[in-house]
Amino acid sequence: MVRIRLRRQGLKRQPSYRIVVTDQRKARNGGYLENIGHYNPRTKPATEIIEEGRALYWLSVGAQPSDAVRRLLDHTGTWERFQRLRAGESMEDLVAEAEANKPELPSQRTNYPAPGDGESKIKARESARLAAAESSSEDN
Repeated sequence: MVRIRLRRQGLKRQPSYRIVVTDQRKARNGGYLENIGHYNPRTKPATEIIEEGRALYWLSVGAQPSDAVRRLLDHTGTWERFQRLRAGESMEDLVAEAEANKPELPSQRTNYPAPGDGESKIKARESARLAAAESSSEDN
């Protein structure tokens, strides 16, 4: 069975994910048929980018989303558009609507900064906290 699921990317303790279409028997990070988006939970707010046209196509030919991807599809509105596609609306109209309602990309600042070379995680958090405090005091 063809599944739409997350494929982990990134370093240790710094995950980001690709949303891929793959056979369910493949390994989590194994080969895939198509990359249709990405998800980064470390940004403020989380980055959720899905190519609506390709996602709707794969859903319409029978691909099943995993639970995590299903939540992402709900959050971005793709699942609701898929239900309307099944009800008879044209895919072109739905993709055009998705393009018109595309949200702005969030800041690439992460919740958990990566430590620099030779720097511990504790020092990285402390320096990020100090930088945030300085920027907030400059704004006032």
